[in-house]
Amino acid sequence: MLLPAAGLQAQEEEAGPESSPAPALSAPAEALPPPSEAGVFFADVMVRGQPVFQVGSLTGLTASDRAAIINRRIAGLLSQAQQLGTVAVQVDDNRQIALLAVNNRVLMTVTQQDADDFGLTVEELAQQWADRLNQVLAQPNLAIDVLQRLDSTTRQLVNDTIVLLPSLLGAIVLVGLTWIVAKGVRRLGLLWAEQTEGDRGTEILIGRLCYGGVWVLGSIVALGVLGLDFTALLGTLGLTSVAIGFSLRDVLSNYISGVILLAARPFRISDQVVIGNYEGTVVQIQLRATTMRTYDGRLVYIPNQQVFQKSVVNNTDSPVRRSDVVVGIDYDADINAARQVIIEAVTRVEGVEKEPPPLILVQDLAPSTVRLEVRFWVNSRRQSFLQVTSEASQAMKESLQAAGIDMPTEIHTLMFREGTKVAIDAIAAKGADQQEP
Repeated sequence: MLLPAAGLQAQEEEAGPESSPAPALSAPAEALPPPSEAGVFFADVMVRGQPVFQVGSLTGLTASDRAAIINRRIAGLLSQAQQLGTVAVQVDDNRQIALLAVNNRVLMTVTQQDADDFGLTVEELAQQWADRLNQVLAQPNLAIDVLQRLDSTTRQLVNDTIVLLPSLLGAIVLVGLTWIVAKGVRRLGLLWAEQTEGDRGTEILIGRLCYGGVWVLGSIVALGVLGLDFTALLGTLGLTSVAIGFSLRDVLSNYISGVILLAARPFRISDQVVIGNYEGTVVQIQLRATTMRTYDGRLVYIPNQQVFQKSVVNNTDSPVRRSDVVVGIDYDADINAARQVIIEAVTRVEGVEKEPPPLILVQDLAPSTVRLEVRFWVNSRRQSFLQVTSEASQAMKESLQAAGIDMPTEIHTLMFREGTKVAIDAIAAKGADQQEP
């Protein structure tokens, strides 16, 4: 049985603190009450921020407005210093309504429409709501309060989950499709890079960029399915961009440096490079860090920001690398003959490149030797480079000795003044006299 809007609205809004009887009601209406704003038929009655029960909408009065009036009255009672009494139920069978009052103040009216909504009689529904209000208005102990809040939160979560279930399922399905598409796009990107670039570092960059791009697009669409307002999101990001930039500047710098390194390609995987204080073979190039294995077997992770800011020496960018060896010969030796002997010795060593041919330069005229700089080209890999250089040095030394060309060590000449020479001769003579029997 439905109540007209005028009588109920006056009853809800104008019932004073001391009034207990309800105003007269008009004849019942035939039409069903319209839904509340945004299509909501019920609204929560709150006590200390905790929902207790829900009231429905009535003709001319939305559920939200009705709940707001009741919540304002309850908040007014709770703000007073006097002790609250028990919520009492006053039933008017003739008019089929019931009043809930406490401390002689009417909190709300229970109508026949409320009873029909919940499938109860007016008296049963009024008593049920009164019991809930009495339970919540009484100061509970901590355990009961925690349990009530947990129960309220759980119910609210369940209700929200049921409402958002279609959106959640749609977002989950979209995330799965995004994962499948991202893997496929990454595979296609790698295949295309293998055919066009032929560089493993570039292949990794293209594959990761394709994979990340698909995930970004898929995430945007999934958030849209969940009802995210991108205008508000962009505004929030704009307000917090400075804080995010300061907090993540090192991480973002490493990733941006990694993209630049993979695109510029100063070195590739398996190249032997020198980066700062580290020298070794590049094992892996990631967006955040570059992994290097040093020649003594240690694994070094270098952040890409440091790699980008330091000088990089790539020893294996070219297939061949020049080696320099300095050889000293005696001043009396024939330099042209020594050159011929050294060239023949170096060209016999396996691993020395024929082109360009070895080159011998007079580097320095030292006090006791003539220093010759021998330049020849070998494989740029470190093991081959060191081994061939060692064998070439050994071959030059043995060939020069076999040809009778001396390789003197450093000779130092001492010059003594006349007085110093006389003193040394006197000391020598005195020592000889002491040794005689």
